[in-house]
Amino acid sequence: MNNNPIKKTLLALAVSLSPAFALVPAAHAADLDKQLKQTEAKVIEWRRHLHQNPELGNREFETAKYITEHLKALGMEVETGIAHTGVVALLKGGKPGPTVALRADMDALPVTEQVDIPFASKAKTEYNGEEVGVMHACGHDTHVAMLMGAAQVLADMRDELAGNVLFIFQPAEEGAPDGEEGGAELMLKEGLFKKYKPDVAFGQHVTSSLPVGVIGYRSGPLMASSDEFRINVKGRQTHGSRPWGGVDPITAAAQIVMGTQTLVSRQIDITKEPAVVSYGVIDGGVRNNIIPDSVYLNGTIRNFDMDNRQEIFKRLKVTAEKIAESSGAEAEVEILEGYPVTVNNPELTEAAIPVLKAAAGDDKVMVIPKITGAEDFSFFANEVPGFYYFLGVTPKGTDPATAASNHSPRFYVDESALAIGTKAITQLALDYFDSQKN
Repeated sequence: MNNNPIKKTLLALAVSLSPAFALVPAAHAADLDKQLKQTEAKVIEWRRHLHQNPELGNREFETAKYITEHLKALGMEVETGIAHTGVVALLKGGKPGPTVALRADMDALPVTEQVDIPFASKAKTEYNGEEVGVMHACGHDTHVAMLMGAAQVLADMRDELAGNVLFIFQPAEEGAPDGEEGGAELMLKEGLFKKYKPDVAFGQHVTSSLPVGVIGYRSGPLMASSDEFRINVKGRQTHGSRPWGGVDPITAAAQIVMGTQTLVSRQIDITKEPAVVSYGVIDGGVRNNIIPDSVYLNGTIRNFDMDNRQEIFKRLKVTAEKIAESSGAEAEVEILEGYPVTVNNPELTEAAIPVLKAAAGDDKVMVIPKITGAEDFSFFANEVPGFYYFLGVTPKGTDPATAASNHSPRFYVDESALAIGTKAITQLALDYFDSQKN
């Protein structure tokens, strides 16, 4: 029996979809293409403005104003200040039907841009007590621009829509500042889905790992959960020449690092889903001949199964505590739960494939491997059936394997991909409406 409440919810939602559910071609494909063509230049203009004016998570004040002005000009009901700086707009269709949520993230990163383009970011701000450059090094500027384009097209078609569209412009996808809440989780906590009650949610993300215009997707688990752990190993200080005179937290910490590697290799069923336990920080001691009182360990857990996730939490704690105890030390283990697994609803994924092919071309849509990075779209997809996919932005002639990756100061977007992304996210909403007509 599966006692995972999230999985139960997803299963129930999947069953609730009609067995005959399948996305169908939009009724007015020619008109749609014409409207999308008319927005293409504007999407690029919006993207360049956003790229030149990036803001960090929970601080996207000007970004939110820019989006809000656009949505209000389209005659939508706009709500601001959600999860600090989030913007939400509801487009009411002319006919009754479901509500489709379309999401774009807004925040930039503390990265100093090194790309030679006319609209490169020169922005600077304070982050963790020091001045840093700010850059849309993950492509969230493109996500916002493409969703603004979709809003433009769908608003022009509102009388024909058999349902409503909920546009979600989400702050702090890269994480809220220390001591703050943010992102998709906070939007839900503040009642976003309880108020608007979307039936499904769609999202997209640009990536340098795919050639320009290629769309990558995967059914089921797509992106890993991401959780942080902190271990404080307490010993008792002594002189390095007399280790028996105290308790050495350094050797205990070293044993904990090695011992916890067996969590995945020996204690978790990796035929079910893969997992990773990695350490990023080992900090302890100030002098070569002094054994310190304590050592601090800090790391990350990545995993693709919510049951395995809880099992790793439990076993990490027990393993660290018992190893420390065996040497006379003590281990205090803290686990900070981050983003859950991003799961694409299988039925929604299968139905979306022909839509993606219509947007990008039959030969430009492919299944991609699991991604050990994380995404807080996962919170939305835990509430309603969700579908999330990737859009390649690496220019022709550049090998995606060697292209500067997302989060790099040299991350570069081939803007010809934006028309494809705008069409895909727009068409997913339209065809979902068509598929739900009686």
